[in-house]
Amino acid sequence: MPESTEPGTSLPVTLQELWQLVVAYFKQETVEPVKALGRFVGFGVAGSLMLGVGIVLIVLGGLRALQTETDRHLTGHLSWLPYGIALVFCGLVASLAIMRATRKKGTRP
Repeated sequence: MPESTEPGTSLPVTLQELWQLVVAYFKQETVEPVKALGRFVGFGVAGSLMLGVGIVLIVLGGLRALQTETDRHLTGHLSWLPYGIALVFCGLVASLAIMRATRKKGTRP
């Protein structure tokens, strides 16, 4: 162990400073990155929930628009068509999300 630069420092003082240094290093290298990761994950979860709610509202709005604006044309045996269009749109959005989530890093579409 190298000699202390300050004359007259005792071993307990040196050990206390060493302990404080180790604790500060531990906080710097573990606690702070975990807090930053928690913030990152929290914003990701909040964003995905808002995106999910937004997509549901868009699909329901589109379905309602199809039902009200085409009520004369899509009646009787064609009344299922707005639901089919909404379902296809949901499938397209889901497949796009799956493709984006599973693509390899460094590749561009």
